[in-house]
Amino acid sequence: MNLPAAAPRTVVRTVLIIVAVAISLYVIYLLRQPLKWLFIAAFLAMALSGPVNLLSRKMKRGFAITIVYLLLLTLPFLLAALFVPPLVTEANNLAGNLPGYAQQLTDFVNSNSTLASIESNFDVTERIEQAASTLPSRLESGAAVLSGIGLGLVNSVVALLTILVLCAFMLGGGRRWVDGALALAPPERAERLDRVLDRIGNAVGNYVGGALIVALIAGLLSFIVLLILGVPFAGPLAVIVGLFALIPLVGATIAALIVGVFTLFHDFPTATIVWAAWAIVYQQFENHVIQPQIQRRAVDVPPFVVLVAVIFGSTLFGLLGAIIAIPAAASIRIALREFYVLRTTEAELPATAAGAEQPDGGSDSAADEEARDSGAD
Repeated sequence: MNLPAAAPRTVVRTVLIIVAVAISLYVIYLLRQPLKWLFIAAFLAMALSGPVNLLSRKMKRGFAITIVYLLLLTLPFLLAALFVPPLVTEANNLAGNLPGYAQQLTDFVNSNSTLASIESNFDVTERIEQAASTLPSRLESGAAVLSGIGLGLVNSVVALLTILVLCAFMLGGGRRWVDGALALAPPERAERLDRVLDRIGNAVGNYVGGALIVALIAGLLSFIVLLILGVPFAGPLAVIVGLFALIPLVGATIAALIVGVFTLFHDFPTATIVWAAWAIVYQQFENHVIQPQIQRRAVDVPPFVVLVAVIFGSTLFGLLGAIIAIPAAASIRIALREFYVLRTTEAELPATAAGAEQPDGGSDSAADEEARDSGAD
């Protein structure tokens, strides 16, 4: 059986395509870390483009980017100044007062006959006193662990600086980058791509703005509730609630549990019960009233897609991936919808053209028949 002459060339072309795809995937795997940085920088640039564009109306774009960056970089230092001093002070106070707490527990156990019998069998209070006496030394070792964590954070500075530099270039280029890329495409396709990119940029910017508003509302209301309950560190705890509110699906629950632990040490169980009731009521109010009103025009993503996007985003990029998962899913949905419209339009064009040509063909046939009849006469 003889193969067609084009068969060997088809096989070679198929093999070359497979090899090219395999090499491309391998290169992407090798560059996965820089590509991750590039993706994060692009998202950050879209998120910061709103305030940068607003400030650039009154000043040069470079100054606007500098101001936004300064505000962005001072945020971690403000959070550290807010959290670290009170936490260190309370940890030292706890370490110093814990032996006294253990002695009070021992006296209470000895005054109760049932607990005293348990104590004589298991020697619980002596073990608690030993643990309390060794707590300061354990705190020192814990400080060493924290220093190791700090070293790991320092090693991540390179990634952070790279992302910020990439984001600065994207912000500085503005529309020039987009216009330069669109100039390479045909006019009709360039117009469609420009529309898609504008919609994606608006979706990301609106989502970030809405998420910040939701976080601000959650933090302020939590601060008021904690002040009413008299819980210590109401300010830092409210900041924790606001920051965790940026994490989709699980952030508010995690923040409520963290604050709930602090309420255990102040007016238990009243403060804990009130806080738990408030957290449940507010989460329902946020999910059914605040979120739909603020994010309704920003993203239009079904709940199932949100869940899948958060799982995939957290797996690929960790905590940051969970935060950017929803706008990324909205962007993909916009692109797929536009692609579907494009394919549908292209599929309808040949049918429309064929229907338009059919009457012309019939007229030509009638004219030819008339000409033949005239010639016969």
